[in-house]
Amino acid sequence: MRVLVTGATGFVGNVLCSLLAQRGYRVRAALRTERSIPACIQEKVVVGDIGSITRWAAALDDVNAVIHLAARTHILDDMSAAASLYMETNSHGTRHLADAAAQAKVERFLFLSSIKVNGEDSPQRAYRSSDEPHPEDAYGTSKWIAEQMLAEVAAKTAMQMAIVRSPLVYGPGVRANFLRLMQWVESQWPIPLAAVRNRRSLVSVWNLCDLLVNLLSNPGGVGGTWMVSDGEDLSTPEFIRRVGRAMNRRVRLVSVPVDLLRLCGSVTGRQADVKRLCGSLFVDIAETRDKLGWSPPVPVDQALAHTVAWYLSEGKGHGA
Repeated sequence: MRVLVTGATGFVGNVLCSLLAQRGYRVRAALRTERSIPACIQEKVVVGDIGSITRWAAALDDVNAVIHLAARTHILDDMSAAASLYMETNSHGTRHLADAAAQAKVERFLFLSSIKVNGEDSPQRAYRSSDEPHPEDAYGTSKWIAEQMLAEVAAKTAMQMAIVRSPLVYGPGVRANFLRLMQWVESQWPIPLAAVRNRRSLVSVWNLCDLLVNLLSNPGGVGGTWMVSDGEDLSTPEFIRRVGRAMNRRVRLVSVPVDLLRLCGSVTGRQADVKRLCGSLFVDIAETRDKLGWSPPVPVDQALAHTVAWYLSEGKGHGA
């Protein structure tokens, strides 16, 4: 079975392609530019930038399934320009690929979406795929529009589709706040988050990729929108403590009122960062477990240990 993967050489794609090869799939990578590929990828096709005019015929030739990971995620200073670029790549680019895949008689199409389709916080209860979408930024909106476009393609073609909404993904190569927290723990500086009482869902790259591979052949996955996580939600302080244990570092958590943290975030222009550290965002994967017969195979502490090992060996120089 030949699988076309977009974003194949990225953070998630590297792990996914390796797992696909281990499970006996033949992997073809759709690349933006010519580059070397790891041994687990047997074929490559350069398609250029993903958008509404990308030429997919060569990449889709004799392909049984598509896993669409590639997306525009970088935040730009010009928000109006960012919104336009998100729409072109994440929405129209996804629709164009799905149309081309259906025309090429691809059997199954998997799309990696985001929990940002649901919203930015869930203080009362876990998000479910059946909840009313409430994206709050251009990225989340572009993913939600892509999901609706895929539903339109599915309604008029024989191609089977499934969508996965993921929270923050971590593992070797992780960036941004997750990397910054590992740097804080390693430094053993005081971390002013002991007073935070929140609940966050995360998913390791290994658990996410295991679900995606499961959906390639699971008949129960067709037409569904599936939530994914590690199956264990953590508060920010508990997450930091576990990173400390994995790193064998003393964690110095200091209690600072959450309202004061939010005020500091507002003054410094880091409101979004403080919101992610202090707010709750968790998902309900009961339907994913029950209907797909799937459970996260890698426990949180094991995934954190692997991620910390990468950070200590080669991740320190990547910046935050």
